[in-house]
Amino acid sequence: MKGGTRKKGNKWYYYFDAGKEQKKDKNGQFLYDELGNPIYKRNKIERVGGNTKKEAEAALSKALNEYNHAGQIFEPSEISVSDYLDFWFDNYCKMNLKYNTQVGYLQIINKHLKPAFGLYKLKALNSASIQEYANDLKLKGFAKNSVVGIISTLSGALNYAVEPLHYIQMNPCNHIKYPKYTNDTKKETRYIIDPDDFSRIIDRFPSTSPFFIPLMIGYYTGLRISETFALTWNDIDLKNRTITVNKITVKRNFGIDVRKAVTIKGKKEEKSSWYFGTPKTSTSNRTVKFGDTLYKALKNAKRQKNMNRMKYGEYYTEHYLKQEIDEKGEPMQRIIPASRALQCALPFADMVCVRENGEYVSTDSFKYCARIIHYELRLAFNYHSLRHTHATYLIESGANIKDVQERLGHTNIETTMNTYVHNTEQLQNQTVDIFEKTVEAKRKQA
Repeated sequence: MKGGTRKKGNKWYYYFDAGKEQKKDKNGQFLYDELGNPIYKRNKIERVGGNTKKEAEAALSKALNEYNHAGQIFEPSEISVSDYLDFWFDNYCKMNLKYNTQVGYLQIINKHLKPAFGLYKLKALNSASIQEYANDLKLKGFAKNSVVGIISTLSGALNYAVEPLHYIQMNPCNHIKYPKYTNDTKKETRYIIDPDDFSRIIDRFPSTSPFFIPLMIGYYTGLRISETFALTWNDIDLKNRTITVNKITVKRNFGIDVRKAVTIKGKKEEKSSWYFGTPKTSTSNRTVKFGDTLYKALKNAKRQKNMNRMKYGEYYTEHYLKQEIDEKGEPMQRIIPASRALQCALPFADMVCVRENGEYVSTDSFKYCARIIHYELRLAFNYHSLRHTHATYLIESGANIKDVQERLGHTNIETTMNTYVHNTEQLQNQTVDIFEKTVEAKRKQA
């Protein structure tokens, strides 16, 4: 980093460009994007250096040395990439990212980044070695999204080493060119479930199935899978026909150490449980209206659950909420199943997605349903297909795009347009009809 000196009035000043300074919010907290990349602003430092140019140059030299080395916990030239990734995960990821994102990053770190670069010194890591690694991933058959995900994780970690830590002066990932794929322009295929196919699904999983209600909610409201399986009957207002979305379900290990949830092979430990977590974004907190079809299904499901409570008696499973603290020091709630025979003083959670005997039906349980639909009914299906179908049908029918955005809980309208709305044959026909009608109207006006 270079600087200079100049005379102003009777004093000599030194100055240097500190490059980028990380922005803070109104509470003084550093700002980051979703991948852990700091958000910057330019910063120039200028101070009085003395009465002569020589004094100012000496002050500049001292200031640059302090700027480059102040506050370091360890010497950057000594730390390995492996140790640094642990440091980044503990000091950034744990404190800023949601649990599932933490688990995803930790799996990439353990499975890919540490084996490839762990023995490097942090300061020795360069663009050439990272570029070679990215190319090698492609040659090994990794999809482009996988390559981008791995390199982006490394880039996010190294950006943190640049700012605010000043362990390295630049991020070597900035110059990486992703290997070219022949299908770069090919978009991910998303499937729409037409009414006939959905009828086949419901015939296979009727109202007596524990998967019936999750399927109906997904198809008729467009809720995300983690939102659907977090619903309690307190969230459903049958009188006003609304569903309140204010939480999701997250599977995580007991305690607060995220590392215990992931092994080197990426397998989760057996000692895990379901928790209520906060929704994906602030706009995911919303109230969704529903119509007659879902109303009848939910009303019947609630009535049936009360009958099952009486049928199973003390052997019926209820669910309660235990307050715990996560790795950020924030409160979270663990969902605890217990027999009705047990007297439990914990807050009650009247879960919507349950089996006949009251046992919780989770997103993991739903994988069985998805496999049956995929292999037995021969339909390209996952739970997100229900959400995508819901959004696409609304757009095709002329629904207000802003209303669709709010219904789906998207932060911005571009996500709604780019992710869930595609150029279907019906939309193409609508475009042709609009043009034909416009031309005919022009002729009549002539």
